[in-house]
Amino acid sequence: MNRKGFTLVEIMIVVAIIALLAAIAIPNLLSARRTANTAAAKANIRSLSTAAETFSVANSGVYPASVTELATFISSADAYCAKSPQGYTYTCTLASTGYTIVASPVTVGTTGDTTYTATTGGVLTPL
Repeated sequence: MNRKGFTLVEIMIVVAIIALLAAIAIPNLLSARRTANTAAAKANIRSLSTAAETFSVANSGVYPASVTELATFISSADAYCAKSPQGYTYTCTLASTGYTIVASPVTVGTTGDTTYTATTGGVLTPL
């Protein structure tokens, strides 16, 4: 007898092996994505904070009062303030006397775990 193809048992074994590999790999990939989003949020807040501090030094201690003024020292300010790139929502509260920049995860546990805040003076703190 000349058979071609695979038996049902062989196909089911292959499907079981693929399912096992997926069950191992998917949680690791999601964890790596969450870690990357968190690292990006911290880096973005630091960049925005550094731009605000640089603006203050260049303007005799007066901080940027708007995102437009902040954008003179960091061109990506418009892309972050009041938007949600890379799994975090950024809120920029700017005044001539100081600033607060907050990065909150869009979905806690999925896109990130911690909310980060930078305040006048460039201090980054997790909440």
